[in-house]
Amino acid sequence: MNTKHKASIFTLASSLILASCGAPKIISTPIENIDNVPLKTASLSDTQLKHWNALDLIKDTIPGMSVDKAYNELIKNKKGQSVIVAVIDSGVDVEHEDLKGSIWTNKNEIKGNGKDDDNNGYIDDIYGWNFLGDIVTENLEFVRILKQLKPKYEGKDASMVSAEDQKEFALYQKAAAEYEKEYNEALQNKNRYELILQQVSAAHKDVSAALGKENYTKEELLALKPSTEGMKQNIAGLTQMFSYVDPGQGIPDIIKDLKEGIDHFAGSLNGNLNLDSNYRAVLGDNPDDFSDKTYGDNNVMGPDRESTKHGTHVAGIIAANRKNKLGGKGVANNVKIMTLRAVPDGDEYDKDIALSIRYAVDNGAKVINTSFGKYYSTHPEWVYDAIKYAAEKDVLIVNAAGNDSSDLDSTQVYPNDQTDNTNEISDTFLTVGALNYKYGSDLVASFSNYGKHQVDVFAPGVKIYATTPSNTYSYLQGTSMAAPGVAGVAALIRSHYPKLSAAQVKKIIMDSGLTSTATVVIGGDTSHTGKFTDLSTSGKMVNLYNAMILADKISK
Repeated sequence: MNTKHKASIFTLASSLILASCGAPKIISTPIENIDNVPLKTASLSDTQLKHWNALDLIKDTIPGMSVDKAYNELIKNKKGQSVIVAVIDSGVDVEHEDLKGSIWTNKNEIKGNGKDDDNNGYIDDIYGWNFLGDIVTENLEFVRILKQLKPKYEGKDASMVSAEDQKEFALYQKAAAEYEKEYNEALQNKNRYELILQQVSAAHKDVSAALGKENYTKEELLALKPSTEGMKQNIAGLTQMFSYVDPGQGIPDIIKDLKEGIDHFAGSLNGNLNLDSNYRAVLGDNPDDFSDKTYGDNNVMGPDRESTKHGTHVAGIIAANRKNKLGGKGVANNVKIMTLRAVPDGDEYDKDIALSIRYAVDNGAKVINTSFGKYYSTHPEWVYDAIKYAAEKDVLIVNAAGNDSSDLDSTQVYPNDQTDNTNEISDTFLTVGALNYKYGSDLVASFSNYGKHQVDVFAPGVKIYATTPSNTYSYLQGTSMAAPGVAGVAALIRSHYPKLSAAQVKKIIMDSGLTSTATVVIGGDTSHTGKFTDLSTSGKMVNLYNAMILADKISK
């Protein structure tokens, strides 16, 4: 988007008439015309950054979902009906201070008696179910495929393989090529991060000694007069590093991020890409047998509370307490989070996901959040059947598009509800791409997948502040953070307008979003641009304020 192109949202005065009971009766004008509002040039404050996904484009020139505007003008003190939102993820810290009161409990199960009181096949499933048992790390799917097929095909070429095995052999070759590529990239990135860390740490040590403190601002760094050529280089290098931190952060934060990056790539090499491991063996089930369902346990936090970071963050985006002064505010104010632990550090198994979806549906969830995905699937039909089952039972699934800057119209990702670009297997499956907080040409997150047919909408997903384990709060980013924001919007609609079907809620979210005719950078590559309207089916970014207005109109 050209910086000379001013943008502004035109909106008429709105009003709200609240009934004494039931859903809020809304008389209001939707937000529209966003291509006419000036672009925000100032950096976000710390307060704005922590809350940007809830802000309003017309008031704040930040592309949030107008959550605060919706509460202040439309929802106010109305709670609506309580809605169960299932979070299929790495687990959730159900004891987090900011999630108290927002955790689903199974009223048909007696806690701690060691019995399956509700006869659903899961003993003491108070908060949901853990389909991973004590597993934290897992292989990627193509690694599992490679390990399975390697004994059969290693050292062979196509001429040595029978006709009936050619398809399987092609899969083996694809998995082997993917492994070599991913392993080399992880190793190179680990080595690169280690080198940068070494350089930054050394420069930081010298500058800290010169300034007499560990934490210093960019301005303080630039004010330092170098007495040697080495110090001059230190200042230049660290000045560049400041461009990678958020307001209020400094070089110690960069060092921390680099260490986390090294741990991530080392973990990939030693865990996700480990050809000698068999993580699943501890569960004792057969992951290729869908009838084998009696595995896992009721510990939805798993063996390590810290491993629930992803799932706890997702849960907080949806449902963190809006009235206390702890951390952030969830999008929805009257939901219960059901926890299905099925996503390890690595690729999920299709069986675990299919069973998790069915568990959520059978136990009353009206919205399911699926912030995960992979590019290989050995039993996609199990998940497809579960998605169809959710549709039959009027449950909306909100799904993350993925973080590889890929066009999903030409790259298959799992889970999905389309086996091609024309036919959907479900009208209650909503796929979400990620927005950046920078309204303009950088509107779309550099990492976000996209697709005119395979991605439905976009929502905030860059540097989202929310709950993390052990009563902490952190910034995380990804389409994994965009999806739960939309799940919260869906839950609010279903809370206040319970007669609307899941399919109607999906359509409302897509139809009510804000759109822009702007040209945006795709995949963080400034040479690759396109119209924002062409990156998803709706061509829109989710907006709670507009969604509530449209839901009210349709429900009458």
